[in-house]
Amino acid sequence: MQAGNRSLSISSRGMRAVEVNGEYFGVSLLQLMENAGRCVAVEIQRRFPSAKRVVFFCGLGGNGGDGFVAARHLLACGYQVMVVLVGKSKDIHHSSALQNWNALKYVKGCCRGVQVVEVSDSFSMSLLVEADVVVDALLGTGSKGVLRAPVLQMVEFINSLNGFKVAVDVPTGVDSDSGEVLDVAVKADLTVTFYKSKVGLGKAMGFVGELVVCDIGLPLEFERFSGPGDVGLVGKKRVLGVHKGDFGRLLVVGGSSVFCGAPALASMAALRTGNDVVYTAAPEKTAQAISSLSPDLISIKLLGDNLTPGNVVDLEPYLASVDAVVLGPGLGLQGETFEFVKLFVERVEKAGKALLLDADGLKAFAQFKRPLQTSLVLTPHSGEYSILTGKKLPESLEDRIVMIQKTAKELKAVLLVKGNPDIICSSTGRVKLNFTGNVGMTVGGTGDVLAGIVGGLLAQKADAFEAAVAGAFVNGACGDFVASNIGSHMLASDLLEWIPQVFVNPMDHLKVRQ
Repeated sequence: MQAGNRSLSISSRGMRAVEVNGEYFGVSLLQLMENAGRCVAVEIQRRFPSAKRVVFFCGLGGNGGDGFVAARHLLACGYQVMVVLVGKSKDIHHSSALQNWNALKYVKGCCRGVQVVEVSDSFSMSLLVEADVVVDALLGTGSKGVLRAPVLQMVEFINSLNGFKVAVDVPTGVDSDSGEVLDVAVKADLTVTFYKSKVGLGKAMGFVGELVVCDIGLPLEFERFSGPGDVGLVGKKRVLGVHKGDFGRLLVVGGSSVFCGAPALASMAALRTGNDVVYTAAPEKTAQAISSLSPDLISIKLLGDNLTPGNVVDLEPYLASVDAVVLGPGLGLQGETFEFVKLFVERVEKAGKALLLDADGLKAFAQFKRPLQTSLVLTPHSGEYSILTGKKLPESLEDRIVMIQKTAKELKAVLLVKGNPDIICSSTGRVKLNFTGNVGMTVGGTGDVLAGIVGGLLAQKADAFEAAVAGAFVNGACGDFVASNIGSHMLASDLLEWIPQVFVNPMDHLKVRQ
């Protein structure tokens, strides 16, 4: 598979997802920290080859941990090192940083070349610092907003020193995404950043100085694989003071005289994904059957045995109140139902609601397909993709990706093509591959669960591409947990109970990953 481009920049959210996914694929955060810190030490050694005095200003998180590692490497090479911890060591909240802090403490007890100082809110500017090199390892890419004490005072102090200034990953005070400096920031002579440059660094060159991008052992291919980091991007925390509807309202439209289970599965999956309200619209008798499946389901009973153009008007009040729509599960292939899909899609587009088309909804859409002026996610399997495009997917994975990218661009949609692996493409060409799932998931209904998960994330205002990537991972991971418990003889409904666990602890999938 073609690798990514290290010359491109990455957002703080994207970097966080890659790091978490890297751990999922076997590269621990401790390894990444070790590699990052060593990179900083190497860049300092290149510029100052003779033994010099270096002072590190370190925060309590991962950025500080990178500084601890760099200090240890320089100490091993004969440099005089001073580490100023901004805060109390008991408050170091990053496990890998704490491990490297403890290593420094042990070295301190037996080596005269290292000095370690802890400062907190009572920081005094009388601290004596003389150094050839000053290293800013206070805050990393996740830092946002105005700096607060004591970091604010420490940044001002760093800028007042005469030594050559090195920033670790991002100069403290610079927003890594926007490049904005709200108050004050470290004015670095050199910034050593990791994996890829950060988006904001190109907009804050007055603070960045020379920019060096270092490889820290994360293959660029990891950026194309879904993982727990992608689930973290779409997670929405519940806090005190939230109200019904804050976590999304979804409308699921489907069902026919033949199928009632599909829309019910999609609706239950959306509820398990965290939506506050899910309406399930179906023909009257089908909707009554859906209501009998669970007291949690709110069914909208539409006249007729199958959906017809006349049902569109009945759905408009619900369409106005929801955040997203899933259209297609169990819809059926009647001619009048196809006409309903065309009219209803126009209404959804006019209302500006995010739309996911699945199953029979996709087959109907194939007859009038066009780009929509709203967020659109399409979730075909290979057969439905052929109906949608009139083309058969090639055997080669790379050729498949190229073809799906072209379709996504033409329709200005996110495509989640189900298979082994799932291929997710955005309208702008972004690609992710999802490897969760197993052969037991060929049972009918697992695609409806997937549609409900992705639709539920859309209703929570997640980005359409990120929702599709996370949804694919979660759906497959749920299937893997079921398989690990009962084998391949699963039902689609078995997946539902695992959805919350995968969202809360997606890294647990490591326990059952093939």
